[in-house]
This record gives sequence, C-alpha cells and structure tokens, in this order.
Amino acid sequence: MAVYTQVSAEALGRFLSGYDHGDLVSAKGIAEGVENSNYLVDTTTGRFILTLYEKRVELGDLPFFFAMTDALADTGNPVPRALPDRDGQVIQTLEGRPACLIEFLPGVSVSHPTPGQAHAAGAALGALHAGLTDFAPVRTNSMGVAAWPGLYADCADQLDTIQPGLRARVGDALDAVIAAWPDDLPTGAIHADLFPDNVLMLGDRVTGLIDFYFACTDIRAYDVAITHSAWSFDAAGTPIDPAVGRALLAGYATRADLSDAEVAALPLLARGACLRFLLTRAWDWINTPADALVTRKDPLAYLRRLEWYEANPRAFA
Repeated sequence: MAVYTQVSAEALGRFLSGYDHGDLVSAKGIAEGVENSNYLVDTTTGRFILTLYEKRVELGDLPFFFAMTDALADTGNPVPRALPDRDGQVIQTLEGRPACLIEFLPGVSVSHPTPGQAHAAGAALGALHAGLTDFAPVRTNSMGVAAWPGLYADCADQLDTIQPGLRARVGDALDAVIAAWPDDLPTGAIHADLFPDNVLMLGDRVTGLIDFYFACTDIRAYDVAITHSAWSFDAAGTPIDPAVGRALLAGYATRADLSDAEVAALPLLARGACLRFLLTRAWDWINTPADALVTRKDPLAYLRRLEWYEANPRAFA
C-alpha cells in the first residue's frame, strides 16, 4: 500500500456519489507498501478502503483477484470484498487510474509476531489454500520463477550501488535456484504475498487477509515458503525466535497438508522467495519517485534471509 496518485476531496466525493455508502467525511493516504495508491475513507455510513491501481497491477488481472476474494469470503475466510456501485460495477476510474472501493476489516498488522500469532497466520494460509481447492480461474504468476531473470536484468547494472558485489551474488544464487526449481509439485491459487502487514489481527486471532494483488496460480508450497520467509525474520532480515517459524508451519498443518515432497522442497522454495523479493525491492529502491508517499523496503533484508536459508537447509525438517 502507498500513495502515488493524489485524490482531491471533490473527486472522491463524486466517486462516492455512485455508491450507496454515504457521503465523504474524511480520507487519509496509507503509506505502507509499494504497489498501489490506498486511502482510508470514512463516510457517513462507515469506513472503507479506496485503492487506485498502479505499476505492476494490470487492469485485466483485477477480475481474477476479485473472483478469488469472493470465493474465499463465500467459504468463511476473512477477506475483504470489492464493492460494486449502484450499477453493479466494481472497477471504476478515478484520477485517471483504475479504482475500487473495498470493504474495511478490523485489526492491526503485527510487527513482532509471537508464536501464537504465527500459528494463527499459518492456519489462515492453510484455510485459504483449502478454500480454493475447486477455484477454477487461472492467472500466471507475473513475479514467478520465469520472471526473475528479467527482473535481474532490469536492475543488474545498479545492484552494486545498493551493496558492492550484490550483482554477482544475486546472479549466482539465481542461477542455482532456477536450475533446481521443481515442476512436479501441486499447484493452485495462492496469495503469494502474505507478509505480516497483509494479515490483520486482534490478539492471536486473524481478522483479515488483505492485498491479493500478487495472487496467482503457482506451487502451493511456494506460498508457504514465502510466508515463512516473511514471518520468521525481523524487518532487517535477522532471524527471530525459531518458535515463530515452527508455529507458522504447525498452524498451516491444522488446515492443509504438505506432502513429503513439498516439505523437502521448502528450503529451495524459500531461497526462491528471497530472490523474488530481493529483486522487486531492488527495482523499487532504484526506481521509486522521490516525491512518492511511500516507504521503500530494504532489498538487503532479503539477502540476509537468503543467506540464512542457504546456511540452514534443514530449517523445515
């Protein structure tokens, strides 16, 4: 989440006039994240999220994302629906951008997860996978393994400005992971970005899973590896209490199963997750506009995670 596109009160008021959700009271930009422009909107009837889609989100992908969140909500998963206007339209245009009004869910994102919170998040991910077993729509992972060489090429010349030697280090790791990447593990619809800031919680209870704009069809165990890499380290990429990662996996197992082959692949999949986020963070670090209301995320935090997984191949045993 971030703010790249500024929305005036007048334009937002006109936008809301097409809905039955009251009149504008206030709107505040949300600075976390790096993908879209987001506002917390209060009206005379309640609170909502306004999202304007930027950068990597393609207009043609939005129906997949919304079908996925609708399917999950229909099966009792705590996900926000995109709201239609009076004419039944979900996708609008605001300030020249595709835009949607989305349900607001209560809860806060944790910055230092406890084992109990990680267990709940793992269970929520397992329930998400279970709830999508019969989900038919397919979307290729635009940030999947096939995209990583291109991402690397796009920023390779400037990687050493982030840290000397980073270009060669990432190139070598990328070659090794791609050469070993599995093609025979179960696939399905996955979230692909379930960081702590995309999980809303009240105490140890998950109240919302949000930000589905990287959701896609890919290896389900890869989603588990992404989530493990996001929850088992602090913001700087330093490992936290090992019980957190164990609890996440234990929570997942209460709602979904991993085969022996999937468990065996998790160390490699986690290294791939580290490279994916290192590369996209590096691209954002290099290319984010100086005047954007956005918090850039340190790509080196994922280099440190990568090095930890390389040094601890039995982390998921």
